[in-house]
Amino acid sequence: MPIKKNNSSASNNRIGRFSVGTVGVGVVVGLIIIGANYFQTEASVSYTVAQGLKVERSGPTAFWVAPAHGQTLADGKLLYGTFCGSCHGAKMEGQPNWRSRMANGRLPAPPHDITGHTWHHPDAQLLSMIKDGFVPGVTAPIGYESDMPAFGAVLTDIQIKSVLAYIKTYWPEDALGAQREISLQ
Repeated sequence: MPIKKNNSSASNNRIGRFSVGTVGVGVVVGLIIIGANYFQTEASVSYTVAQGLKVERSGPTAFWVAPAHGQTLADGKLLYGTFCGSCHGAKMEGQPNWRSRMANGRLPAPPHDITGHTWHHPDAQLLSMIKDGFVPGVTAPIGYESDMPAFGAVLTDIQIKSVLAYIKTYWPEDALGAQREISLQ
């Protein structure tokens, strides 16, 4: 009986080409899907939830933190009481005469309820103010001095967003809508 020569190189080439081709097509399809999702995320608004925190995104840097509920409400309230309430008031009322300069030329801590101006600022700026303090030329006018400390070394971004979410529970719907709009621009 004659021995058939096994042409293993041809067989391996077919298998090799099939495997490489299949993997190549898979990679290309995967990149298309990832790219489509990337551009969809950049153009649309998506929702993410972290520790019960609802954050709406628009583009790579714009975001809006929804008012707190559930565990985020409890966490935000505790963090606000610990780090913010002594200056901004236990009920968000701010320091007395917050629009008039003190003897040192600085302004008292403003209220975070509707009577203040916190809701006039986008969330990215509020996060930066809490995290980095007031930085002249960035989060404050050039030459501006403030008693607002930076909390970035003691609070995570999630904790800061939880505080923002708690503060927003004091705002009426029209202020929330206006603040959401400027935050997502």
